[in-house]
Amino acid sequence: MLRFGNFLFPEARTPEMDAQVIAESLEEAQLCDELGMEALWLAEHHFDGNCAYVDPVTFAAAVAACTRRLSIGFAVAQVSLHHPVRLAEQIALLDNLTQGRLIVGLGRGTAYNVYEYQGYGMDWREAGARYEEAEAVMLRAWTSPQGFEHHGRFWSLKVPQLRPRCWTSPHPPLLRAASSEEGALRLARRGLPFLMNVQSLAVTEARLRAYRQAMEEAGHDAAHIARCLAASWVWRNVVVAETDAEAARIGLPAFEAMQAQRRALRERIHAEQGLRMVEEAAPPARVQAGHALICGAPDTVAARMGEIEATGVGGVICAFRLGPMPAEVARRSIRLFMAEVAPRFRADGLGAA
Repeated sequence: MLRFGNFLFPEARTPEMDAQVIAESLEEAQLCDELGMEALWLAEHHFDGNCAYVDPVTFAAAVAACTRRLSIGFAVAQVSLHHPVRLAEQIALLDNLTQGRLIVGLGRGTAYNVYEYQGYGMDWREAGARYEEAEAVMLRAWTSPQGFEHHGRFWSLKVPQLRPRCWTSPHPPLLRAASSEEGALRLARRGLPFLMNVQSLAVTEARLRAYRQAMEEAGHDAAHIARCLAASWVWRNVVVAETDAEAARIGLPAFEAMQAQRRALRERIHAEQGLRMVEEAAPPARVQAGHALICGAPDTVAARMGEIEATGVGGVICAFRLGPMPAEVARRSIRLFMAEVAPRFRADGLGAA
């Protein structure tokens, strides 16, 4: 059974739009809860308006207060930008507020937007090392009832005891981002599920085969491999309309405008500073509509989702509101998806609640 979540990744093109888009995002969260969506996924990006609410930890508390059933996931918290004890406390509080509805997706931080690190006064080249140390600290904070000491490269800590304790013992479900095959394979060897960024179907298929094989070679049994695959998610942008033509009319311009907006500040920083985190020889899958966008009538979208289901992954994180798309257009797409696409993947065949 393929599960579906909404990636709530709303763009606000000007500061004057922030309050409106944040309010609309809470309404979209409530709609997903009412329609029986499995999960709502929250992003973290700073300074550019590409994620209007900016901070998934704070925004998750607001979502928790206005929803009752859906899981709330991070895709992902940029761990290198946070103090690990503070983040561990915040997640423990959220786990209590949601009474176990939290899914904690962790990542080192953006691989593209150097200004996010600069804005926090941090060297982007330290992001990976900071992430590894921070994750270790967070795990100790959640699992050390008598407190602990940590002396590392970035933090020296003497923590008496973390309060509140997590609602979920010993901590909420954790997922790690893997933007490369090697990253996915490292998680496979550790026997851990993962979050995959936008890739082509061919890359998704190949990566999941390699992930499964690496788990087998590391000695994980079939039941554990199945659990990890079921807990892993891939990301696609999704637009559903009554016809393929109508979906293309709505979706393609919004997708292209979204990609242009996401490049804008990155390219300005490059022009001003000559600094770019990664050089890409060809446009990656995430910016190509043919790979990154599932767009069409319900039958078309269901067929594309069926191809993803065949890879063995457990869920698809669907971004419905793309770039400058009006909130009501995104809501119509979500309603149609939950009424006519999602029920085809329900094991009981009963459709959305």
